Amino acid sequence: MAYTIGFDFGTNSVRALIVNLSNGEELGTGVFTYETGDNGVILDSSDHNLARQDPEDYLRGLPIASRLALVAAQNNSVGFSSDQIIGIGVDATGSTPMPIDEQCRSLTTHNRFRENPNAYAWLWKDHTSYAEAAEITALAEQEHPEYLAKCGGTYSSEWFFSKILHCLRVDPDLCDAAYTWVEICDWIPAVLTGVTSPDQIKRGRCSAGHKAMFDTKWGGLPAQAFLSKLDSKLGELRGRLYSDTYTVDTAAGRLTEPAITNVFPIDLR
Repeated sequence: MAYTIGFDFGTNSVRALIVNLSNGEELGTGVFTYETGDNGVILDSSDHNLARQDPEDYLRGLPIASRLALVAAQNNSVGFSSDQIIGIGVDATGSTPMPIDEQCRSLTTHNRFRENPNAYAWLWKDHTSYAEAAEITALAEQEHPEYLAKCGGTYSSEWFFSKILHCLRVDPDLCDAAYTWVEICDWIPAVLTGVTSPDQIKRGRCSAGHKAMFDTKWGGLPAQAFLSKLDSKLGELRGRLYSDTYTVDTAAGRLTEPAITNVFPIDLR
C-alpha cells in the first residue's frame, strides 16, 4: 500500500490529509489553528488593510497537524504505517510572500525584526499595497501590457511585487536586510528538504504566474528595467529572486532526517 499526505496552509490553520493512492480514500486528517494574532492573523487597529502571519505558526503547526492525521489514519486503517507515505504535497494561500535572509530563515528570527510586522508573512488578504498595485498596473499598461494579459488586466494588491514594493516604501531598513522574498508555498518545502540557500528553492509555477507576472515568453519575471522604474531596489532584487519555475510533477527535494523525526514520527504511541 502507498499513501500521500497533503498540507494546506490556510488563513487560520494548517490542515493535514492522508490519502490512499490506490483508491483515493481519505484515511486521516489533522488541524492546527495558528496561535498568533486574531485567529492566526496579525492585524493592526490603525490600518484595516494589514494582515500578516507568523511563520513560526507554520512550523509549529506542521508536526501537530501531521501527528493528528497519522494517528487518525492508523486508527482507521489496519496495517497503516507512516513509512508507507511516498509523497507530500504543500499548498498555501497566495500570494503570501515573506522576506528571508541568506540562510532561508524568516527575518522574524532576527531579534531586531521579531516585533516588526513587515518581517512576517504578508497574508493574501493584506491590502496595504493598494497604491503600489495601481502603480504597477499603470506602468504595465503603458510599457508592457503583456504582463497583465493573464491576470485580467489589473495587478492586485494581494500579489507578490505590490507587497514588496510597498515594503520598500515603508520599511527600507528591513528590505535592505532581506536577501530575497519567497512565497510560503515554496518556503515550506524548502524547510522540509533542508534547503539553506534561497537560490536553491524550487519556485512553483502557479504562484509565479500571474502573481509575479512570470512567463518564459518575456524571459521569466518582469524585466529589470521595468521593475527599476517602480523602484531601483526592486530592480536590483530581481537578480536575487529566480529565473526558473517548476510544475507540481517535479519534486522539491527529499525529506531531511530532522524533518522525518519531527514531522513524520514512526512511533505514534
